[in-house]
Amino acid sequence: MPFLPFYIPRHNQLKIAIIGAGYAGIAALVTLLRHIPDASIAIVDPRSHHLKITHLHETFRYPLEDFLIPFTALENRFGCRHIRAEPALDERVLRQWQNERFITVNGEEINFDYLLIASGSPIAQMVKSENVLDLYDFMSVPGPHLLESRLNASDMEEQSISVIGGGATGIQFLFEIADFLRRQQIECGLRLIHGEARVLNQFPPGFSAYAEARMADLDIDFYPDTRYRGQQGNKILLEERHTNRQFTLPSTISLLFLGKKPVAPVSANVFGQILVEGEALQEIFTAGDCSIYNAFGSNTMTAQSAVRKGMLAARNIIRHSGSFKLLEPYFHRDLGYVVSLGPADAVGWLALEGNVVGGIPALLIKELVEAQYDLLLTGIDTYLM
Repeated sequence: MPFLPFYIPRHNQLKIAIIGAGYAGIAALVTLLRHIPDASIAIVDPRSHHLKITHLHETFRYPLEDFLIPFTALENRFGCRHIRAEPALDERVLRQWQNERFITVNGEEINFDYLLIASGSPIAQMVKSENVLDLYDFMSVPGPHLLESRLNASDMEEQSISVIGGGATGIQFLFEIADFLRRQQIECGLRLIHGEARVLNQFPPGFSAYAEARMADLDIDFYPDTRYRGQQGNKILLEERHTNRQFTLPSTISLLFLGKKPVAPVSANVFGQILVEGEALQEIFTAGDCSIYNAFGSNTMTAQSAVRKGMLAARNIIRHSGSFKLLEPYFHRDLGYVVSLGPADAVGWLALEGNVVGGIPALLIKELVEAQYDLLLTGIDTYLM
């Protein structure tokens, strides 16, 4: 069993419940069992599988199954238990769970010594017509099938695809679709609609310049400062942000990538313990996109921050169960971020946000980061503390 500083065992066997099995929940699971392999862990998640959601754009090249890990496989690999459910959360319920030390799921009481809330943040959705898709559609059906079925059903002479949202998800799908159309020799226009002046506006300007130059190389039309107002038949309704002028464009398919839905996050102290009215719930921790840590560490909604929070929360659960209860503060800073621009290109930053790299160096960084998480799913932790 690996050594964990400031931890002296006190309990014979810990009972731990984890609500949410995305990146943070799985990172916590692996960390817990790495240090306390005899722990009894229940994972509560409404899905039948763990989804590597940051890879969904790659279903234009690889089978969707490559990014789905059935919870039955994780149960067999790690000896945990998966329960399909999605408990409702609010401050009253959290206090009740803290006092009673059990949660009721599907009519069953799940006792716990510690509880981790890692339920993530929902993806923003809008009312959709049949020829409008969003990220949820790609979670169950591969990208090629979604596009080809709709393109084949259309009677438009000149077909076009509109991608709405120039954040990381929208950009990654945009370039994968461009590559897919080229490989399949499908004659179809491609455009990007974005509500801001530049793509990837949450990153340094070097990201935008690199991505927009590649868009121009591929003849992808770009409509900046333009809001999506809906899809009517084979036309997309748009509005210029500064003038409020509305106009339409022909669009066979519209893909909505509007980011994550803003919700009231769960507040946590520097150790990851949930705060309710300023009071830390000692046995209830949180991690992932649903959490805001009152600490110097990164609270970005990225897979790497989710993994780091999940690991830290797990280590602090273990320490809190011991004799000293000397917990570790959250100081993690993002070490880099890479956005894929199709199978052979990427743009990102490493170490410092101003250190923007593109092409092969960015692709190598991306592959190394993904390999780390793939190893974690097998139980091998290559992350530094």
